[in-house]
Amino acid sequence: QTAKSARTVVITGVPDGLLHDDVMTDILVIHFQMSKNNGGDVEEVIYPTMQRGVAYVTFEDQEVVDRVLKKDEHRLEDKRLSRSYPLKVTRYCEHVSTFIIYLLLPPL
Repeated sequence: QTAKSARTVVITGVPDGLLHDDVMTDILVIHFQMSKNNGGDVEEVIYPTMQRGVAYVTFEDQEVVDRVLKKDEHRLEDKRLSRSYPLKVTRYCEHVSTFIIYLLLPPL
């Protein structure tokens, strides 16, 4: 089993506040399982996160991460959304995430 962080991608551009969080999570799971999106079996979706419009998607297989990252453009489409939304997909990196959280936290 590959480390979970190696099987995780960061999704930005998730439309915030349009639907209930559990509905948006379902839409993200469906999107990233579809073969037309180079997807595969999703192990877990973390949404919402501390950052607005950001989700973490963990796949069961590392190869899916590479395929998803190679896709030129991800557009979140679902009949429950009024339009499609472009998503940015990047590889998860603990250092980057910690740094971003550090920047968002108010100083002590």
